[in-house]
Amino acid sequence: MLQPFRLALVLALVSGAAAANEQAPGARVRRERAVTVARTPAEPLPVVHVSGDTPTVFLFNSPIQKRTLSFDASRLRVLDAGERSFIVQPVAHLGDGERQEIGVFFADGQQPARAAFVLMIHSAEVDSRIDVQRPEPPNTACQPTAHAPTPKPEDFVLLGYVDAQGVTASSRKGKRVMMQGLNLDEFVAYRGTGWILADMRIVNGTTHPAWTPREATFVGRDGVSLRARLVTENSGAILPGKDGRILAVVDVPKTSSDLVFTLEVRGNGDRRLTIPDVRFPEPVAEEAP
Repeated sequence: MLQPFRLALVLALVSGAAAANEQAPGARVRRERAVTVARTPAEPLPVVHVSGDTPTVFLFNSPIQKRTLSFDASRLRVLDAGERSFIVQPVAHLGDGERQEIGVFFADGQQPARAAFVLMIHSAEVDSRIDVQRPEPPNTACQPTAHAPTPKPEDFVLLGYVDAQGVTASSRKGKRVMMQGLNLDEFVAYRGTGWILADMRIVNGTTHPAWTPREATFVGRDGVSLRARLVTENSGAILPGKDGRILAVVDVPKTSSDLVFTLEVRGNGDRRLTIPDVRFPEPVAEEAP
């Protein structure tokens, strides 16, 4: 994280340069302003004006994971990064109309999970300081997450979700006995670095009312319960006679053995589907040097 003295020094230099250059004829006007992170991938990214001779400081109101910063290093350079800030500057003068994206994940995993910005040159102004405002998440207590931000391949490695051991998986074929009008159609269990994920497709019976999954729990053989994050492919309820894809994911300690759980998915009307003996294979053994 930027130390208070270092950050104060950077801001003082930026502000001092702004004051000096604003008086120079033809110089770009320096701005300090606030921008709000896009709530969904469908929203346009906030545009930030940069310059090859002026660093731009991004200050966040929530901690970030600085190791997840993603950008084109041939066009941009990050001068420093901390728990709530980073400083960026173009490596060279960006071409007219050139748009460079830079993004970083927040540390708490809340929505929106990632902050991204479009950097470009403006002929008359440059942003020397950006106060990043994160919108308050909607009131989604006991609601599954839908339409998560579109990830990039490098995000999984930067976040540490995938390492040299890769990801293991197991699947089940065929339909299981219907329970409270709910039927498990497809199921795949994934296991990565410090996490497990169940990818399932659940069918709602034709004679039963619409059903919305609300929460999921993994119960181990020792009776320990792990509350999972629930993600749905499509928002809304699963209508009678229809199916829906549901993901349940939870963080787990690293172990070198198979993990076996009973998975319970609960929804409205106190209807639930219990899936016993869900097996997550042990990680791939690393080759001896």
